[in-house]
Amino acid sequence: MNSSFLTLPVELVYRILDNFERLDIFLSIQNVCTRFNIIISTYTQYGTFTELKLGSQLLNHRKIQLLAHALQSNMTITSLNLECNKIQAEGIRYLAEMLQNNTTLTTFDLGWNNVRDDGAQYLANALQNNTTLTTLNLEGNYILADGIQYLAQMLQNNSTLTMLNLERNQICTKGAQYLALALKKNRTLTILDLGWNYISDDGAQYLANALQKNTTIKILKLGSNKISVNGAQYLAQALEIQTLITFDLRENQIGSIGAQYLAHALQRNTVRQRFSH
Repeated sequence: MNSSFLTLPVELVYRILDNFERLDIFLSIQNVCTRFNIIISTYTQYGTFTELKLGSQLLNHRKIQLLAHALQSNMTITSLNLECNKIQAEGIRYLAEMLQNNTTLTTFDLGWNNVRDDGAQYLANALQNNTTLTTLNLEGNYILADGIQYLAQMLQNNSTLTMLNLERNQICTKGAQYLALALKKNRTLTILDLGWNYISDDGAQYLANALQKNTTIKILKLGSNKISVNGAQYLAQALEIQTLITFDLRENQIGSIGAQYLAHALQRNTVRQRFSH
């Protein structure tokens, strides 16, 4: 960038910025130099830019790197949607580094990417220290038990995250065990979605035991897993004393007997609950 452009009057720079898309300003112009950062921070259209939707854009590693770099010091964006971009571990590493420094982002949607276990580890490490993010969507990211273990360890220490969507991964019984350990210690998570995760009766038992000690989870989704009548019985024992408000068990194999266990538990529970099966 030549020196004459860098010395343009502020009002003229504003007029030039009027011809840019906000995303172009965000990815290409921010962090060019200190003076530009100051000008952009006072540019009205940019100052009202709080939500960034970049779903299904097939962003490459370079664009993810630029985005993460820009977000490190951004003070306006509170919601970031990167769903359906096929982002792999390398891109997740850039975003995780951003989360270690960003103090504004509260909602992060990474649904339907390619996070896998390595990416989950990057995110978990970053969220150990992040104190602003409250909502994280990791639906459909090929995360197995090892990746869930990293996230579960993070949940034992994180005191900010209130909603975690892990639907349509491959948590299975071992992953459910890791999450159960986290739920015994976590005191901030209120919404947990574990639907479509191959969780069996054994996994349901781990979760049920944890729920008897957790009083903060209000919405738990376990739809479309491998839970049968035995798992329903374990969960019913937890429901008798748990403070859940919404409990989703639809499309499992609990049968009429399992439904009876749950119905009896709901009768004993004094909290008004919504139950789906």
